[in-house]
Amino acid sequence: MKNPESIWFGETKVTPDEKTEKVVGVFDSVARRYDLMNDLMSGGIHRVWKDRLVRMIRPRAKVGERPMHYLDVAGGTGDIAFRIREKAGPGARITLCDLNDNMLSVGRDRALDRGWLDDFQWVTGNAESLPVPDSSVDVYTIAFGLRNVTHIDTALAEAYRVLRPGGRFYCLEFSRVEPEGLARLYSLYSDTVIPRLGQVIANDTESYRYLVESIRKFPSQRQLQLRLQKAGFKRAEYSNFSAGIVAVHRGLKA
Repeated sequence: MKNPESIWFGETKVTPDEKTEKVVGVFDSVARRYDLMNDLMSGGIHRVWKDRLVRMIRPRAKVGERPMHYLDVAGGTGDIAFRIREKAGPGARITLCDLNDNMLSVGRDRALDRGWLDDFQWVTGNAESLPVPDSSVDVYTIAFGLRNVTHIDTALAEAYRVLRPGGRFYCLEFSRVEPEGLARLYSLYSDTVIPRLGQVIANDTESYRYLVESIRKFPSQRQLQLRLQKAGFKRAEYSNFSAGIVAVHRGLKA
């Protein structure tokens, strides 16, 4: 079945439309505590993963005389976009796109605190139907967002559409832990600690239980690599971080 994840909201079977609605509801609920919860759930390591991703991108402000265009999808709170801005400087064009207005609101508040509000374009949109012209983006990023997309293959096709020839795709996402013993420990931690943190910090157990379940439904490293290739990307490859707790997938539009 193409896009098998489209009928699963965590471990609950749903229609694709229901999944999209439920994902919006999750991020409506967690938006204001999202960054704090990321710190607590990962012990702050998510910051290291994001820093490594941006080092792989090697952001710069321009290509020739033209500003580089970075599109960060599902990037509402700004973690990746802000890092790109820091490395590239003020001359780059950076668009943040998110399905959820509450997440974008958090990102705008954080940008305002930095004096960067006008350095970004803020767009409400779905990864499956991006409000972005064809062949207009140099670098597409999506961090911890692809597993929440209802139709992953549609989102990959959209990424390919909006990238210029020579444009680069990067996805940072939870993946499959490879050493068996560590995988068991990670599963135990995910099932017991993360939902409890969600209850204590965000007063929301169910949303964080869904986030744990969504990781298990997400394609493995190799499966996602094959789906990138089917979407047309060349040099589709991945790098594991922290023994496969997360992985960066990347590809090139020829």
